[in-house]
Amino acid sequence: MTGRNQTVISEFLLLGLPVESEQQDMFYALFLAMYLTTVLGNLLIIILIRLDSHLHTPMYLFLSNLSFSDLCFSSVTMPKLLQNMQSQEPSISYAGCLTQIYFFLFFGDLESFLLVAMAYDRYVAICFPLHYTTIMSPKLCLSLVVVSWVLTTFHALLHTLLTARLCFSADNVIPHFFCDMSALLKLSCSDTRVNELVIFFIGGIIVVIPFLLIILSYARIVFSILKFPSGGGICKAFSTCGSHLSVVSLFYGAVIGLYLCPSANNSLDKEIAMAVMYTVVTPMLNPFIYSLRNRDMKGALERVFCKNKILFFL
Repeated sequence: MTGRNQTVISEFLLLGLPVESEQQDMFYALFLAMYLTTVLGNLLIIILIRLDSHLHTPMYLFLSNLSFSDLCFSSVTMPKLLQNMQSQEPSISYAGCLTQIYFFLFFGDLESFLLVAMAYDRYVAICFPLHYTTIMSPKLCLSLVVVSWVLTTFHALLHTLLTARLCFSADNVIPHFFCDMSALLKLSCSDTRVNELVIFFIGGIIVVIPFLLIILSYARIVFSILKFPSGGGICKAFSTCGSHLSVVSLFYGAVIGLYLCPSANNSLDKEIAMAVMYTVVTPMLNPFIYSLRNRDMKGALERVFCKNKILFFL
């Protein structure tokens, strides 16, 4: 194929979820409820952090960005999935597919980097409590957030441009509920070695290095606790880190199991189920994990409601 040749097709067909036709309505209602829960839950966290001055701290700066990332990450795939579940021809345009790839990578990477920033914040809070405000200065916190957004922008753009140079023939059926890059590479009639190398090296770095940094942060936290053991210190550490560890386990467990440790026995249905875990379930559970396990968030919710109640009666 010459460099001037472009894709022959104008759209892709998404096979969606592997469910029976008589179960479509039930799964549609389920996923619609999950998506609405994700949107409302993450919006609530963002609004609470914005309104309550007690939450204007580094930890909640990262959490508000994480909630925004979760909201957008779920919105990249869920609306199209819900639309296709009610459509006779579940398709996505070529431009829409590239757009979905870009924002899927962008918000997925952003969540990974923000989880690292939150792990570092917990490490400083527990291991250097007296120097916390000095180390986690507003300048450093803002820098961590900005760097996360910039790096994810370039990484997502790189993969999207590499995918855009591929050519596709008549086979345009994607056996997934969104435009998964690995599925697109299998459909392409172009040489995909460059794409595969970039995914293996740069994609691996984007996932592995943040994960190792998180593990290192919590290893240092555990070492610090064991060095000066006390019942109160252990309880405080678990209270501070429990929510974050839950989110890390959910997100990285699914991503690593699907992309970095693939099994030859993995069926397509199993891969789709794991993709649903980190694209749909994790963004929905994060607000519950952070709100139900976090006394500060509960206190902020009570203060906001009490304040609004007083204003209502006035």
